[in-house]
Amino acid sequence: MTLSTLERPKTVPREEWLAAREELLRVEKKFTRLRDELSRQRRELPRVRVTKDYRFATAAGERTLADLFAGRRQLAVYHFMFGPDWEEGCKSCSLLADHVDGAAVHLAHRDVTLLAVSRAPLEKIEAFKRRMGWRFPWVSSHGSDFNFDFHVSFTAEQMAAGRVYYNYEMQELGNDEAPGVSVFARERSGDVYHTYSSYARGLDLLVGAYNYLDLVPKGRDEDDLPYTMAWVRHHDRYEL
Repeated sequence: MTLSTLERPKTVPREEWLAAREELLRVEKKFTRLRDELSRQRRELPRVRVTKDYRFATAAGERTLADLFAGRRQLAVYHFMFGPDWEEGCKSCSLLADHVDGAAVHLAHRDVTLLAVSRAPLEKIEAFKRRMGWRFPWVSSHGSDFNFDFHVSFTAEQMAAGRVYYNYEMQELGNDEAPGVSVFARERSGDVYHTYSSYARGLDLLVGAYNYLDLVPKGRDEDDLPYTMAWVRHHDRYEL
């Protein structure tokens, strides 16, 4: 019989546990320093000026990419999987979105606007947003090249070819929509620059629930699932 994750660790006296914990703390501190260095290198990436005139449908009317900054100098865009013909947004993206409202107000006071973008028409986005009880800005790129240019949406021709360019490599993808985050900076001149994009496991840091699961004995507990995040539901669809 296979032991559950909760039954695997041995039980030891408190003093032995403390010694093991202090050793792990040294590894955790090393990881923290490595993460700080990674963040420094991320900030020093070169940037690309955005010259295409992207237009978005918002609750306040049509807006440009520069308008989405809402007067701030930094913009973080979450590419929320919600295709034009979908009836609701992606479950996994919804898990991430459940963490956004609490962070957005703080980010606004650090010169950062945080919002979501999807290809679904604005009416569908607004209806789903009301259902989920979210307040963060969420705009539609329907009819725009934005999602395609940032490699989170794929044409029928691209999908038919069998492999698409996602997460900086050609790969098979089972869906014509994929998640990601893109970051932009706006100069006082009004020029907008693309500074960073991340996809797939690079989004883990944005999912607070996963960070909590990484602390508990069973961890993410996904090894026996048919696919990662198969357990996730929209927060109004979990069975009590």
